[in-house]
Amino acid sequence: MSKKTKIIFFGTTDFAVETLNILKDNFNIEAVVTAEDKPAGRGLKIKESSVKIYAKENNLKIIQPSNLKSSSFIEELNLLDSDLFVVVAFRMLPKSVWAIPRLGTINLHASLLPDYRGAAPINWVIINGEKNTGVSTFFINENIDTGDIIDQRSIKIDILDSYGDLYHKLKKIGADLVLDSVNNIIENKINLKPQINTSNLNSANKLNKENCKIEWTMKASKVYNMIRGLSPYPGAHCFLVHKKETLKIIIYSSKIEIETHQLNNGQIIIEKKQIKIATTDGFIIPQEIKVQGKKRMSVSDLMNGFKFDLDSKFPSSGVEI
Repeated sequence: MSKKTKIIFFGTTDFAVETLNILKDNFNIEAVVTAEDKPAGRGLKIKESSVKIYAKENNLKIIQPSNLKSSSFIEELNLLDSDLFVVVAFRMLPKSVWAIPRLGTINLHASLLPDYRGAAPINWVIINGEKNTGVSTFFINENIDTGDIIDQRSIKIDILDSYGDLYHKLKKIGADLVLDSVNNIIENKINLKPQINTSNLNSANKLNKENCKIEWTMKASKVYNMIRGLSPYPGAHCFLVHKKETLKIIIYSSKIEIETHQLNNGQIIIEKKQIKIATTDGFIIPQEIKVQGKKRMSVSDLMNGFKFDLDSKFPSSGVEI
């Protein structure tokens, strides 16, 4: 390890902070490049990125460009004369940026590349029921997540892991991997591995309203994986037809029962302090839920004041709020 090695770090989210912290302790962080402050929440208060907050607390130089291709930003990067750029949870960089440092620009991606390239790899490995995933470091090139792989670490996915659980595991493993990768680059001990495209690669597309919606025609295991793969954010959602209302529901955790039954998909069974929602091959038993207009809470707490009835149902398609 060499404090003499000068690094510029690019990142935004809490996921990136873990890596920035470990690099700061071992190298010279010349600057931190992060997103511009943005209004957020109901009050539209100006919010700083997690990386900016960390950088301020540790007296690191902060750069917040509005345009990554601007000549003033690129000139500022050149003047810093850094050896290596490290990118974690940031947006796509133009070649005029990533081609600057003499040792190149590396990125940390939360999957075992080339599988699950894209914006939401941690979510999709759980949604798709994968048993293993990991983290990869690679050199950035012209295309997203396609550069030569420097190194990888793998991890088993527990059947109870939510997106949040796996996020925190990979955040730590990823930081350690970046540290090892940077040291190996400096010492010229890397053995680059080109990414090979095959027909069976999965993609990690950006999450949206459509691909976060539960369809009760799916098998119970698929619904269960979707719920945990989208928890705690953005949440797997569906709609409840209750009395004369259609309410948006977000399910954050559930149990699963595989069982043959004669109920329609989305039909419910009401038990003491729980409901069971029918799928094609069993039931989903929500544990934590948010009903439109109410706070997130356990189903047992919800049922103290919210009375499901036998006519309540979860339709699959064609319902909007």
